[in-house]
Amino acid sequence: MNILVLNSGSSSVKFQIIDTDLDRIEKNKDKRLARGVLERIGSHSLITFETEGMPRYRSAKPVRSHREAVDMILRWIISPESNIASIRSLSDIHAVGHRVVHGGEDFTKSVRITPEVIRGIEDNIELAPLHNPANLKGIKAITELLGSEIPQVAVFDTAFHSTMPPTSYLYGLPYQFYRRYKIRRYGFHGTSHRYIAYRYRQELNVEREQVNIISLHLGNGASACAIYEGASLDTSMGFTPLEGLIMGTRAGNLDPSILEYLYHKEGFTFAEMDTLLNKRSGLLGISGLTHDMRELLEEEAENQDRRASLAIDMFCSSVRKYIGSYFVEMRGRANAIVFTGGIGENAVAVRERICKDLEPLGLTFDPKRNKAIKGGRHGLITTDDSSLKAWVFPTNEELLIARDTLRVVEDAPRRW
Repeated sequence: MNILVLNSGSSSVKFQIIDTDLDRIEKNKDKRLARGVLERIGSHSLITFETEGMPRYRSAKPVRSHREAVDMILRWIISPESNIASIRSLSDIHAVGHRVVHGGEDFTKSVRITPEVIRGIEDNIELAPLHNPANLKGIKAITELLGSEIPQVAVFDTAFHSTMPPTSYLYGLPYQFYRRYKIRRYGFHGTSHRYIAYRYRQELNVEREQVNIISLHLGNGASACAIYEGASLDTSMGFTPLEGLIMGTRAGNLDPSILEYLYHKEGFTFAEMDTLLNKRSGLLGISGLTHDMRELLEEEAENQDRRASLAIDMFCSSVRKYIGSYFVEMRGRANAIVFTGGIGENAVAVRERICKDLEPLGLTFDPKRNKAIKGGRHGLITTDDSSLKAWVFPTNEELLIARDTLRVVEDAPRRW
């Protein structure tokens, strides 16, 4: 089955075409046929499309809407330029899987998209005002361009965390605000954390209930997740993706009274404070240079920039705090920490700084192994006798979305 995976953002659309079926899933033989991204929708867009084994197609042209972006993607997929042997017409696309950021408490698993599901996604717009509307634009575009008969499946970023107990997801606010407005920790990056749990299980050949890990999705957006007996026990992102770790431009945890203080000192409006916390803080705010960890590491190495070093150290410290707290929350039964995401998969120096002070938890770091793993590689970065292991696994959210789409369409049980 040729499955189109769409990730519709506020100003971009990413896609992959994945060929899979139930037998291929069992044998881990799914095949990615093509991928691409169309950025800066609404202005002069940057377009990058790529078929496996073929040169990349790059272009820049005005793209006004998500519908136009999806139409451009579909036209390229069936064109001679894409050279996808198994897709010659739109009828060769058999189903579409959509990343949907927020399912609230309504959606705890992936579901086939129906008018009722669309209304449910719309009902959660106030919880994800920047993301769910864009996700809906992708769904609407596919319906208009491919017709209402093509199966579409929504895979929710929040769904994996629906197993968290109330002690993890409730805040210390009056309970009435949870009952009235569903103010709680929802968590995000769930599709990535779920995939990492699957990859760990696959690598070690263990049962779902034996997966006790701390998953670290570290990128421009970053989150930690305590996965206990195969299920999400706790996660660092909260009511919104702002809570938790220091990130590229997000502040992470802070005392809420700081906002009142800044209001009196600077006269910030709520909108300005939202921009401050989400777009001007984190690595960017601390360093005063950039939100990109690669550039900060270069500045530190080449220019000994003090604030670049400070930003990196604060980032690593925030990760270690969550590792320590989750280790205790899991009653010391965590078998491994797992790095993923752009920073987690490639920033050798960051992984070392995070791991070097975890000896009290039983982690013995192996610098040689660590240096060898980047650029899509996976493997162990601790010694063989380390009681708490550290692994690196590249995430693959699109593959998980494709597999969930197939299982929902085929009404097959989800084994992970």
